Amino acid sequence: MKALTYHGRHDIRYGDVPDPAVTSPTDAVVQVTAAGICGSDLHIYSGNPFSPELGYTPGHECVGVVVDTGGQVARFRPGDRVLVPASVGCAQCRSCAAGFTARCERATSSTDLCYGVSPQLPGSQAQAVAVPYADVNLVHLPEDISDEAAVVLTDNAPTAWYGCRRARIQPGETVLVIGLGPVGLMAAQSAFAMGAARVLGVDLVAERRVFAATLGVEPVEGEDARTAIRDMTGGRGPDAVVEAVGSDATIELALKAVRQAGRVSVVGISQSKAFPFHMGLAQIKELEFAIGLCSVHYELPPLIALTRAGRIKPEVVVSHRFALSEGPAAYELFAGRSDGVRKILLEPTR
Repeated sequence: MKALTYHGRHDIRYGDVPDPAVTSPTDAVVQVTAAGICGSDLHIYSGNPFSPELGYTPGHECVGVVVDTGGQVARFRPGDRVLVPASVGCAQCRSCAAGFTARCERATSSTDLCYGVSPQLPGSQAQAVAVPYADVNLVHLPEDISDEAAVVLTDNAPTAWYGCRRARIQPGETVLVIGLGPVGLMAAQSAFAMGAARVLGVDLVAERRVFAATLGVEPVEGEDARTAIRDMTGGRGPDAVVEAVGSDATIELALKAVRQAGRVSVVGISQSKAFPFHMGLAQIKELEFAIGLCSVHYELPPLIALTRAGRIKPEVVVSHRFALSEGPAAYELFAGRSDGVRKILLEPTR
């Protein structure tokens, strides 16, 4: 089959790879109808991968149709339209049984928990993908949810909802979202769905701030974001901050901008091994600080319901569509943050 493969910094290639197959009675194979490029894929593309191997297929966001199943798969059959959650569970440990797949007790490394970050679980930027423990790691997709919305529901939307949930957003509060990419835009929608009265948004890219404003976000303008945030909140600071970038600088901004006794929730992917956490600042301000990886399976049920009810609109973050064969150009566009790019879908059937 055709797929994208990673060969080093800024080197994504389109070509032939072995067809995925059912190798265990609990496996399934899904024909991919739409796949996403995630911000965390850009870590790999920029030469900061999560494993040292080369030649594997990236991607952990896709929807499609089941084409084959193992003999022990009970909940799915060929022809079923499905969403493939980015996080992978073992279906056996207590954490996975409760839906907390990111805490899988049988995983030997973080690369066991996600497609497309190593050769262990080939990714979804391909014509098809193999899914282990299919009864746990597939989700039936309602017909009234589009492929565009569904791809965002595989990772970006659950990550955003998880970040807002851990920020304990309460009705009437003011929330700051740092980073207005797909996760940040979904965090803004999630915060409003949880009852936030105001959502402020920080991003270096002006086009992203402009688009966020169409969703009700109040963009933070100017070079001094901290001062602008203070002015926009009457000197108090936001009640909660959802950080969706993962850099030292943006996490530091979150800690400094939030109000006294506020909450900071970090969902941006950080590869820093020595983050200079301001313990004294956090202690003096009596802050709550949460950080972690989203278990997509646990967060999905309310998001599917909210999407079907029209209360959140995951599809609006999608800005560009490319054929799978155009994947290298799609990565280049996304990394350059040009042409108003927010979220790119790859379509293997084009």
